Amino acid sequence: MTAAVTPADTRYRRGLELLTTVGGAAGAGFENGLADIAPGLARLTVEFAYGDVYDRPGLTLAQRQLINVAALTAMGTAAPQLRFHIDGALNVGVTPAEIVETIIHMSVYAGIPAALNGIAAAKLAFADHTDLADPVTTVAEPGDETARERYERGLEALGRIDGEAGEQVIAFTQVIAPDLGRYIIEFAFADVYSRPVLDLKTRELATVAACTALGTAAPQLRVHLHSLLNVGGTREEAVEAITQMAVYAGFPAALNGITAAREVFAARDAEAAAH
Repeated sequence: MTAAVTPADTRYRRGLELLTTVGGAAGAGFENGLADIAPGLARLTVEFAYGDVYDRPGLTLAQRQLINVAALTAMGTAAPQLRFHIDGALNVGVTPAEIVETIIHMSVYAGIPAALNGIAAAKLAFADHTDLADPVTTVAEPGDETARERYERGLEALGRIDGEAGEQVIAFTQVIAPDLGRYIIEFAFADVYSRPVLDLKTRELATVAACTALGTAAPQLRVHLHSLLNVGGTREEAVEAITQMAVYAGFPAALNGITAAREVFAARDAEAAAH
């Protein structure tokens, strides 16, 4: 007599299939590494992270892997897992250049040391994939652009991407730290956001994931939830990115992210109703 398949078995099988798709041989052998000490944690990871969260609609596997790379780079506390998800990104069709750009983008939100550590992990991963294309992205020099022109280009990008929420951030800095506001405009928006390879929606999904995972940037998370919606992202995509962070940064971080999302969605609904 054939044993009945339980819901837990279904979640496990679905999760193991997705884990293998993402992780390849490392994913298939994931449980073996924990079998001697925490087999329960291995099964919970397969069932919850992959059987439940990864199986949800709303984001592609490539998007899910890029936001993992962003969040783990920003957190800076999980180098082996960052390496695993860089490999996972490659396994589901993300290009080396997209991975590198996602890590560079994190220099704005988690600092240059975090980005340098992320690049070190990517370099090791790429070395094990000898068939990869060159990940180096060449950015055209702005020619004879003046400091004023760079500033104006960044200011235009900030207004287009962050809208009023971003402009309020810059206004806030003017009272005590106007140079900080200028650096945000020039470095974050004129330099980093203007780089090729990643579209603005991907950049904002990565930013929402990172700010959620960091757990220390609620005002900035609200700004970038607005930004994601401004550049064509949906509320569903925002919620999916935040929900996924429950796996990597814990439920408190995800719950705080959802609180921020609720506030942003309500504000946009109120604004729409007023018009």
